[in-house]
Amino acid sequence: MKIVGVAACAAGIAHTYIAKEKLIKAAEKAGHEIVIETQGIIGVKDELQEKDIKEADIVIIAADIKINGLERFKDKKKVEVPTDTVIKSPNKFIEKIESIVKG
Repeated sequence: MKIVGVAACAAGIAHTYIAKEKLIKAAEKAGHEIVIETQGIIGVKDELQEKDIKEADIVIIAADIKINGLERFKDKKKVEVPTDTVIKSPNKFIEKIESIVKG
């Protein structure tokens, strides 16, 4: 499965990067490809490429704030959760994502 997503918290520092790291580790452990963009006070980092978005099976928005660029994902399955959800239970979250993609 190919996953793309955006992580963002109010300050755009700690929770943003912790959520990104947890998502990447959990997804890779489960055998999936994943690319996560971060948004916050220091701007956008690791911006998602159009090709990655097009090939993605699902989009994860792990954010505590409104993110920029949601329109990029208009035709994709999308799951939006607070950063705490992926920080506290990343493996269970990836399992849930798998079940959503499988339908």
